[in-house]
Amino acid sequence: MPKKPYYITTAIAYTSGKPHIGNTYEVVLADSIARYKRYVGYDVRFQTGTDEHGQKIEIKAFENLSTPKEFVDETSAEIKRIWDLMNTSYDKFIRTTDDYHEKQVQKIFKKLYDQGDIYKGQYEGMYCTPCESFFTKAQLVDGKCPDCGREVQPAKEEAYFFKLSKYADRLIEHINTHPDFIQPESRKNEMMNNFLLPGLQDLCVSRTSFKWGIPVDFDPGHIVYVWIDALTNYITGLGYDVDGNSDELYHRYWPADLHLIGKDIIRFHTIYWPCILMALGEPLPKQVFGHPWLIQSDGKMSKSRGNVIYADDMVDLFGVDAVRYFLLHEMPFENDGVISWELVIERINSELANTLGNLVNRTISMSNKYFDGVVTNAGAHEPVDDDLKAVVTDTRLRVNACMDKLRVADAITEIFALFKRCNKYIDETMPWALAKDPENADRLNTVLYNLVESIVVGASLLEPYMPETSEKILKQLNAEKRRVTELSNFGLYPSGNKVTDQPEILFARIDAPKMLEEIEKRFPSKVVEEEPKPEKKAKKEEKVEIPTLDAVVKEEITIDEFSRMQLQMGEIISCEEVAKSKKLLCSQVKVQGRTLQIVSGIKHYYTPEQMVGKKVVVITNLKPTKLAGVLSEGMLLCAEDFDGNLALLTAEKDMPAGAMIS
Repeated sequence: MPKKPYYITTAIAYTSGKPHIGNTYEVVLADSIARYKRYVGYDVRFQTGTDEHGQKIEIKAFENLSTPKEFVDETSAEIKRIWDLMNTSYDKFIRTTDDYHEKQVQKIFKKLYDQGDIYKGQYEGMYCTPCESFFTKAQLVDGKCPDCGREVQPAKEEAYFFKLSKYADRLIEHINTHPDFIQPESRKNEMMNNFLLPGLQDLCVSRTSFKWGIPVDFDPGHIVYVWIDALTNYITGLGYDVDGNSDELYHRYWPADLHLIGKDIIRFHTIYWPCILMALGEPLPKQVFGHPWLIQSDGKMSKSRGNVIYADDMVDLFGVDAVRYFLLHEMPFENDGVISWELVIERINSELANTLGNLVNRTISMSNKYFDGVVTNAGAHEPVDDDLKAVVTDTRLRVNACMDKLRVADAITEIFALFKRCNKYIDETMPWALAKDPENADRLNTVLYNLVESIVVGASLLEPYMPETSEKILKQLNAEKRRVTELSNFGLYPSGNKVTDQPEILFARIDAPKMLEEIEKRFPSKVVEEEPKPEKKAKKEEKVEIPTLDAVVKEEITIDEFSRMQLQMGEIISCEEVAKSKKLLCSQVKVQGRTLQIVSGIKHYYTPEQMVGKKVVVITNLKPTKLAGVLSEGMLLCAEDFDGNLALLTAEKDMPAGAMIS
């Protein structure tokens, strides 16, 4: 019986520079899904690549004293090197400078023009070069780009437009009848309420103000804009041909099962791209998942702020699988995840070195110590074995349930729950005590057999997420990776098999102070500022306390002084305690077009879990400062009663994040 096809793509990485660890997260996430789908029997096609045209590339190349093609060749090669370093198993790495892609883009543009879906006009508005997007003045936030917050410039030029509005009703119907088309649910609501339902404007799809792009072959001077150029890679990479001579790969794998993208480009993939496909008469992708961002503990990564972490730096320090584990396990399903050197070290020590590495090493060492490495199922069963076996045989089902919902972090948690159950089993059975009495030899044999069998199952399930570690564990246990159909059967490890007599340390425990010192020497601009000394920290925390009621009468201010404060509604999308602080919580607060990191002295009144999802009143133009060493970019407003209890301020009616308060 032929395997069911499964086509997964990432967004193609923009070749403006080296990808940081947040960019790398996406391709590792996609790889884990692709590997898992292959494991459970799908015929997988996994595509990634690079987006190589546009004004920003033209400017970057000029600044680097190179041609645009030389610049993208070098940058694309660096991106591919990082993807390969992270052990990603893509089947196709497409570049938008590939000859086949460029020719098909020209043919697609001409087809849409000939059938009346593209027309010539003139665009006048505010242009953001990094986002390569036009905006009306009303769409700007504080006069800046609503997507990235950077400066915009007025622009006016002749352009071709795609009739996006023509397909709006059809797209709304598709989204309503295909509830899984946009995930997570919050992304779907955002697209419907903020863009589709208010009405779509036609889309600018050509430019004349720069030259680095695919020419419109029937109108010299125009180049095809990013939307048609970049988005169509998902079909040109399969050999799509607008004339009807598409490759067998296209017929086999399209429509895509999953477009995996960052939440910041969800609009392009769930509105622009489906409408282009409708105009071409092609099926829509089955699902678009907008994953959250991975941000530094002191704010979103930015080269200008000097807080960028790169994947190859992390791999050099911790190894590929340790980095893969952190990226995949620490990212929530919907909210932004946080990364810091300290947090990476803590996870490696607690989960990888202790839970997993120590388990494998202890099991192999005991097998060698007591039975010269020979693992025998002596059948000396006791009731304590039953729960271990139940956990092991049920893990496949729990992992599969998580992966069906793209909850990769939860799937890994289930696998590590198996390993933790093995460690508990060692404590329950105490092999070292059994070894003291020769009459317990059969029971000791059985205990070690159960451990080896359990670890083999766990290591087999671990392969999509940590492939090198999975292979190392199975090799040391002298075992083959289990087929998915075998994972519910306990006892398949051959009795009498011999484990290695030289167990390898999978993950050595890290000396955190020494490692942080080494990191500071190597990457001084990338280290999160250390916590202040306790006495200094206390003084800093005093600054964030809300005044008591008997101190609120202050001197009068004018309406102009009040209007200098920018008050907006914000939505808390993630929250965590500030390390070693008794009062502070650090929240990621979504405001229109951006996310602010805000530190607040409300830990006594709210848990991080209670904070997530709240709509709150925020001062968004407060000068950034550091509290307990953590950057704070705004302030959450609270009310305080006579007993000193705090309550976050919110609106009487449900208002969208970014709504202005006056």
